[in-house]
Amino acid sequence: MNITEEDLKRALSFVIEPDLKKDLITLNLVSDFKIEGNRVSFLLKVSNPTFQSKKRLEEACAHQLEMKIGKGIELNIEFGSLPQEKERELEQRTVLPGVKHIVAIASGKGGVGKSTVTANLAAGLARKGYKVGLIDADIYGPSQPYMFDVAFDKPQPIEVDGKQKILPVESYGVKLMSIGFFAQANDAIVWRGPMASKALEQMMKDVHWGDLDFMLIDLPPGTGDIHLTMVQEAPLSGAIIVSTPQPIALADARKGINMFRLESVQVPILGIVENMSYFSPAELPDNKYYIFGMEGAKVLSEEMEVDFLGDIPLVQSIRESGDVGRPAVLQTDTKQAQAFLALVDKLVAKLLP
Repeated sequence: MNITEEDLKRALSFVIEPDLKKDLITLNLVSDFKIEGNRVSFLLKVSNPTFQSKKRLEEACAHQLEMKIGKGIELNIEFGSLPQEKERELEQRTVLPGVKHIVAIASGKGGVGKSTVTANLAAGLARKGYKVGLIDADIYGPSQPYMFDVAFDKPQPIEVDGKQKILPVESYGVKLMSIGFFAQANDAIVWRGPMASKALEQMMKDVHWGDLDFMLIDLPPGTGDIHLTMVQEAPLSGAIIVSTPQPIALADARKGINMFRLESVQVPILGIVENMSYFSPAELPDNKYYIFGMEGAKVLSEEMEVDFLGDIPLVQSIRESGDVGRPAVLQTDTKQAQAFLALVDKLVAKLLP
């Protein structure tokens, strides 16, 4: 029997990896082919290392080799494990497999406008034609449904490949998922850490996101269970830190940066955004008043050796836009829209050079 490596690849292209839902060759899971007469061996990387899963894959491979090449093949498979989720190729991921870039938006301190920056980043990316998703991971204080004017919408179920999934809500071209869609407006969400972490996992794994260029994750303030779950489960491209200029906010922003730099985390910091940077009154549009201090986040970026992505002014219309559910970046030719679009351009340049 004259067997070639191409014969093997053609036969194995009919074997579907059960967790990743694609064939072994497309997923680049097979390597190190050795052929000696009718004896065939190769290395097969698997996402599920259990004995039962390996046995089913081995039987599927043997069946396809017999069907596509012929009987009498002696098959020996050496199994290996796929790398950690964040180190896998896009096609080999089980968490958000159709998303090219996953970006966490974080702050060490509450009240600095992290959710506002996230909403405008997402809407700005969509405005520029990118496919965008947004996970509101601030379980205890979800705000994205209000910022996108979909507070009373309800995600609908959908069946995908025989499994029940949830269809995200869409607004201004952004796909959204938030615990806020499942709670009454005035209800307090009183959950212990493991329950909140489980909710984040479900928003990543049980929602039918489809193919996206960017997924933004709006994290709660601080450094807790939600943050650890996110960095362990999601293959992050990087994190953006949001701060205001005053020293007390910068101190917490510094802690946020250090969390992503922990040996057990190691998520790249894409940069720092300074929100509420300065105030320019309508009657004096060229004047800048640094109410919370001047260039604090820029100085911190230099100190921590991370990029400064830009500053967002303290403008009443940004707050008003968030309150009525239409992100300020969607306004035409305003200073605040231009500030957010400049931030969008810097993010795109970093991740899609």
